Amino acid sequence: MGAAPGDITLLLSRVAAGDRDAEAKLIPIVYGELRRLAAYYMRQERADHTLQATALVHEAFLKLFERGEGTWENRRHFFAMASQAMRRILVDHARRHNLKRGAGFQHVALEDTAIVAGQRETDFVRLDDALRALGEVDGRKAQVVELRFFGGLSVEETAEVLKVSPVTVLRDWSTAKAWLYRELQPSRPGNAVGS
Repeated sequence: MGAAPGDITLLLSRVAAGDRDAEAKLIPIVYGELRRLAAYYMRQERADHTLQATALVHEAFLKLFERGEGTWENRRHFFAMASQAMRRILVDHARRHNLKRGAGFQHVALEDTAIVAGQRETDFVRLDDALRALGEVDGRKAQVVELRFFGGLSVEETAEVLKVSPVTVLRDWSTAKAWLYRELQPSRPGNAVGS
């Protein structure tokens, strides 16, 4: 990215304080990483998706900067929030385009382990619904999934953002994957393909 994490953190704190010059300096520094995240998300989407990676990054910038959706503690926290914003944009986009549950399936994998067994695929809206349900049961586990899967953070980075130990992150990650696997099974009520 060309800038030290400490430089990014300093710029983020200046942006949070309303410094527009810091925002102008920050955007080109973080743009490449956000573009990489957006490209990753778009590879998860269906081939005929109308939203492009560049548009996803620009919409995330609007959410993060112009709409004031956050103050950030450090670089990791910023990218976690950016990742969350992109996830919401994609889910909102899918809902606006009237994607029905069970249609427009996307393959979703947590690391190298698929949430859903075999070759079955899970659509992004269903995954988002399952994460929201997990968040109601255990908010931290949902945050771990969001930071690890959507934010691309390592176990150590996730632990730092959540202010817990790496062992706790690993335990939450494992439990959350099992919970999501169960929730996304087609045999669960309301989860049948085509419902």
